[in-house]
Amino acid sequence: MTEWFDAEQRIERAQHFSESRRWEDALAEMEAALEMNPYNPAWHAQHGFLLDQLERFEEAVTAYRAAMDLEPDDLETAVSLGIDLARLERHSEALAVFEDLARRHPDYEPALSHQIMIYAELDRHDKAEEMFYLAQLVDESSPCGFFHMGASLAMRGEFRRAIYCWKRTHKLDPQFPGIRWRIAQAYRALGNLDRARTHYVAELREDPGDLDLLMELAELEVEAENFTQALARLSQIIELDPEHVGAHVATGEVLLRCGQVQRATEVLEQALALDEEYPALNLRMGEAYLLSAKYEDARRYLERAIERDPENQAALMAMGNCLLQMGHPAAAADQFRRAIALETDSPYAHHNLGVCHFMENRYDAGLEQCLRAVELKPDYVMAMHKAALACIRLGKWAEARTMIGRALTLEPNHEALRELKGRLWRYRLTGTLRRLTRWFRSAGRE
Repeated sequence: MTEWFDAEQRIERAQHFSESRRWEDALAEMEAALEMNPYNPAWHAQHGFLLDQLERFEEAVTAYRAAMDLEPDDLETAVSLGIDLARLERHSEALAVFEDLARRHPDYEPALSHQIMIYAELDRHDKAEEMFYLAQLVDESSPCGFFHMGASLAMRGEFRRAIYCWKRTHKLDPQFPGIRWRIAQAYRALGNLDRARTHYVAELREDPGDLDLLMELAELEVEAENFTQALARLSQIIELDPEHVGAHVATGEVLLRCGQVQRATEVLEQALALDEEYPALNLRMGEAYLLSAKYEDARRYLERAIERDPENQAALMAMGNCLLQMGHPAAAADQFRRAIALETDSPYAHHNLGVCHFMENRYDAGLEQCLRAVELKPDYVMAMHKAALACIRLGKWAEARTMIGRALTLEPNHEALRELKGRLWRYRLTGTLRRLTRWFRSAGRE
């Protein structure tokens, strides 16, 4: 009898810790209580809930099954079990749980609406829509059905319809977990950053300490080129979690874009001290040293980045640029060819390969690559400039004039192009005189 009383005391403490979101402490009390009394289905269900909070979904499934063994008709526990099976991508098992629930309780809307989620994950969106309409017949005011239908639509890129569904979810249940976040993501996918920001901030008011949410908001500010705001959000993350490597790396990236290379390098070195295996960190370090003209250091980090991810096009491009700066055009060309093999329609890789050819005095090959870059990116003025220079070198005066005119239409104040246009006739005259001189010399021989 005393042991059962102690178990009840443990459950009360577990509840107290749960209210304070002290999940580990709550879990310890709950498991101690279950050792004393393993026959209470509600405790097993609560055990599953606590494991969910810690994202220990495999163990949560075991806990929910234990609860259902003791009380097979607990509807909420069955739903929790199905959701966790779906999280673990055990879709056939999850579907079996919800189908069984729907057979036994045809008027229980969650048994239908959660099937929308499963079918969407299985890419069976026609079946997801069928489940949505069946769920609507049972309860047209269920926020859950609209939420899962919105997710199915978003997976198909139908973000406007997804927003409609998620706004209906929010209207039906303003406290629905993460709903403003989903709406924000959909607006962001549509490129409407102002509306996305509004919903991100609204969601953040509900949970100011959510690091993932803060990270997405920082990324949005980067997309909007609001770098000061992005740095402020990233600073919040680091303040909440000083060892958040992703926030350190993102801060370094923003500082690089702002031209604050020294500060960026310092921040990236802090990230490196926290986790030298963090994805993209070696690439960012390489880029920082490249901008600092510390080419040997840049090369060392970029080699590591490529070794760990041989198909990282950004790393290949950076390595190519580094080798160019070090005066190794042939080696640089190999990197740009690898980048083109990964993305044949990259105008920048074609342009840079062209520059390598020019440095090797292969002007025809360089011109071909620059023209390909312009074909892929019709407003690529830098590639037009290089192409014009190659045309002049090759004596293709009309092509050079056409390319210069096209580039100046896009950038009328481009100083180098304007100077080149002014000197084109001199280059042409010089080239003609050289050809005449060679002709006279050859004509004098027999």
